[in-house]
Amino acid sequence: MKRWILWVAVAIAVVLVGGGVWRALAARQAQQKALAESSAQRKEATLDLAPGEMVTVLRQRIALGVPVSGSLRAVESAMVKARAAGELQGLTLREGDSVRAGQEIARIDSTEARARLRQAQQQADAAKAQVDISQRQFTNNRALVDQGFISATALATSQASLDAAQSTYRAALAAADVTRKSLDDTVVRSPLTGQVSQRLAQPGERVGMDTRIVEVVDLSKLELEALLNPADSLAVRVGQKARLQIEGVAAPIEATVARINPSAQAASRTVPVYLVIEQGAAASVLRQGLFVQGTLDTGHADVLALPLDAVRTDRPAPYVQAVQNGRVVYVPVKPGARAVVAGDTLVAIEGVAEGTAVVAGRMGSLREGTPVRVQDAPAAPAAAATPASRPAP
Repeated sequence: MKRWILWVAVAIAVVLVGGGVWRALAARQAQQKALAESSAQRKEATLDLAPGEMVTVLRQRIALGVPVSGSLRAVESAMVKARAAGELQGLTLREGDSVRAGQEIARIDSTEARARLRQAQQQADAAKAQVDISQRQFTNNRALVDQGFISATALATSQASLDAAQSTYRAALAAADVTRKSLDDTVVRSPLTGQVSQRLAQPGERVGMDTRIVEVVDLSKLELEALLNPADSLAVRVGQKARLQIEGVAAPIEATVARINPSAQAASRTVPVYLVIEQGAAASVLRQGLFVQGTLDTGHADVLALPLDAVRTDRPAPYVQAVQNGRVVYVPVKPGARAVVAGDTLVAIEGVAEGTAVVAGRMGSLREGTPVRVQDAPAAPAAAATPASRPAP
């Protein structure tokens, strides 16, 4: 009797435990199902985009350009150096002062040069006197030969003496010219019209040959040396225009390609291109050494274009977030030339069809496959009637 009761108790316990396990499993399955449905609902949530948050791939005619930058430099500049050694005197010019071509800038102490010139002139005078003596002797001997008093040999000797005296005189004159040139070299003159940009010596200082004294630059004609990579240099031609910008100056500066270096630089393989700055309204603020940057126009092209920020580069290959069948699709593209149109930077692209709707760059990165819906543009509100347009009562 007691054994029967025991087996009944065991059976009841087993049933109760099994029921609890079944209820726990059912509750867990229901919870997982609810989580899955909630996740699916979140995944399928549609993102509403305003019309301004979408851009369309359109064919546009854009100006092709090559970015250029560099420092301005004067086409004509000169480093004035001393052509004689001595004490520097009379240098009063400073940075910013204007000079004319041929104007005296300074002098080198000329005491020694003047003494050498007097010596050379006196030697030339002595040689001239010797020529006069030889000339009179030759004239007398020729008369004596005609009268038969001396031989022809004596006349030839006097002719040789005259020739030697004339050669000595010419050499003395040349030596005097050399010393006169040395005296002229003690006067330092400006080789061009412009302004002093550097003063590198002081009055009273003893300078040697080829010592730099001042630098003179002519700001009436400036140029920019732009270093272009080989690919960009292929489209550059003499006569093309560029628009340059200086920091702090609102008005752009016009420049024209004047020369293209036929050789690339050995170290960087870049090609130097020289642009002459056109003197315009901003010419008064231009200085040698100012850094400028801008774009060199190389032509026009009809291309499919998008705003630059719509092309994403957070993957190995550039792509755009196109909207196809109501969902975001990543489409790889190949960017090309860039241009600034109405203040926006556009980039030519390949890989998408004209008219494709693309998510604007300011929306950031969206998950591929996200459902989107473009809202309709709100209707423009009716303009309120002005007092002048109200009907008369």
